[in-house]
Amino acid sequence: MDDEGEAESTAGNTPTATATKWLGPPTSRRANVFSERFFGAFQWEEFACGCGAAFVNIAATYPIYKMIFRQMLHGVPITSAFAQLRHEGLGFLYRGMLPPLAQKTISLSIMFGVFDGTRRYLVEDYRLNDYGAKVIAGVVAGSAESILLPFERVQTLLADSKFHQHFSNTPNAFRYVVTHHGYRELYRGIEPVFWRNGLSNAFFFVLREEASARLPKRKSVSSRTAQEFIAGAVIGASISTIFYPLNVIKVSLQSDMGQRSEGSWQAAKRIYRERDCRIGHFYRGCAFNTGRSFISWGIMNTAYENLKKLMHQQPPQMSLTTK
Repeated sequence: MDDEGEAESTAGNTPTATATKWLGPPTSRRANVFSERFFGAFQWEEFACGCGAAFVNIAATYPIYKMIFRQMLHGVPITSAFAQLRHEGLGFLYRGMLPPLAQKTISLSIMFGVFDGTRRYLVEDYRLNDYGAKVIAGVVAGSAESILLPFERVQTLLADSKFHQHFSNTPNAFRYVVTHHGYRELYRGIEPVFWRNGLSNAFFFVLREEASARLPKRKSVSSRTAQEFIAGAVIGASISTIFYPLNVIKVSLQSDMGQRSEGSWQAAKRIYRERDCRIGHFYRGCAFNTGRSFISWGIMNTAYENLKKLMHQQPPQMSLTTK
């Protein structure tokens, strides 16, 4: 009887399983909640649409890029750049395309996917105003894109004629750079790329969403596609032109290998002196670049919008009728 009472008393004082379960320190719980909410706002469709849009674009515009690159690097007019490529032959025209193809498909996937997920998280969880969320999300997406700089680095080496005898293909170039100069060499020129990506993404997404909201809604597929192309083309070409000098600085920094890297400001001053102390010479190749960007961003915006519509399209419902 007494033993039974003791047992009941002990049982009554035993905490329940729920009460004894330890959920970890508050900091850990907050980190878990943040991870679930932040990464839960990301949608795989946005990443896939960005990847597909980049693939279509690179396949169409790489030869144009190569002419612009020669103008950036050597400060020569378009006729000289075209003559260089013609002299090298068709075999070298698409040389170096694999790095930008890989880089752009991943880059645009990150750009659209990270932007959409970050903006969604800031608006839904922090009730941030739409414009502020777009700017922050654009900078975050651009910063995330900067991790892909090694692709641009190798692309620069493969496109520069003075390295034609050093590398036979993209894997060979990666292997040579890492073996002789280390992984840090792959990130030469990251400073202008970081500024270019963050700021240009913020501008692009704010202007793109404004255009989408304010332009008239077209009913026919052809007129809607044309409007998407023009909107993306004008916005992309304008932003590309504004930030063109940062690309010139990046190419100049990446055209060297193994030497101590200059800072962006020192490189800008050196280029200014080398080009007769004229700021206008920073824009050598800019006209052609604007034309390429117009076509490129028009293609990407149109491809992205159509891929997005395709992925979100509901399959037709089959109705069962009885006779």
